[in-house]
Amino acid sequence: MNAPAPAAVAAPFYQAQGDECRLFEAAWQQQLPVLIKGPTGCGKTRFVAHMAARLGLPLITVSCHDDLSAADLVGRHLIGDGQTVWCDGPLTRALRQGGICYLDEVVEARKDTTVVLHPLTDDRRMLPIERTGELLEAPPSFMLVVSYNPGYQHVLKTLKPSTRQRFVAMSFDFPAPDVELAVLMQETGIAESQARQLVTLAGQLRRLTGYDLDESVSTRLLVYAAKLMMSGMSPQQACRTALAEPLSDEADTIAALLAVIDTQFPAR
Repeated sequence: MNAPAPAAVAAPFYQAQGDECRLFEAAWQQQLPVLIKGPTGCGKTRFVAHMAARLGLPLITVSCHDDLSAADLVGRHLIGDGQTVWCDGPLTRALRQGGICYLDEVVEARKDTTVVLHPLTDDRRMLPIERTGELLEAPPSFMLVVSYNPGYQHVLKTLKPSTRQRFVAMSFDFPAPDVELAVLMQETGIAESQARQLVTLAGQLRRLTGYDLDESVSTRLLVYAAKLMMSGMSPQQACRTALAEPLSDEADTIAALLAVIDTQFPAR
């Protein structure tokens, strides 16, 4: 008896803002690596997950950090049961599976780590594994995608030109109000009237100047606020918890954020 075919994985909800889906698919068809730039919480990771499901590809995501080494990506020998066994890293697994390897916040990784990507991001599309002597050729379905937030990077944390110019790049930003409204309603089930208040509030907070804010209110945080409101929390408390407190530790800044919140959701 034949085993049943695996059920198709539904694509995570993503509300397109332009032609980014078509561009991503064209890059995949042409076997081009993609760099996605944009602020925290604007939908970069959700977009990649959506496209992986839409294209029917396995997705392996790596959250990059200061201690990420080339071995963490490619693999290493491990000792177990008295034997030394090779263990593929996430980049190698994605390559063997013919899927998407997504490196989130790639500039957080050590600069010597990103050099391992170079043979995969030119016409060679190969990954040399020095410790095993393998030279893996990327199958046609493999795709490398990296992302980062240019808003808070500095001279010590940026991609080298020799790395940047190996990618086609896409810039993301916070959605337009009508798109953000649709996202909030789809993701949380919140009423349109309250969703509109949150979207209007986000616009006001994003225009707030004169305070030392590294980041502004993201669409992700708006979704959190809406979910707290749907759980029965008052809008004022939900917005303080999800929008004001995550953005700053400074009492004066939080007070300024709360004053703006009060224009849409007055305290009772």
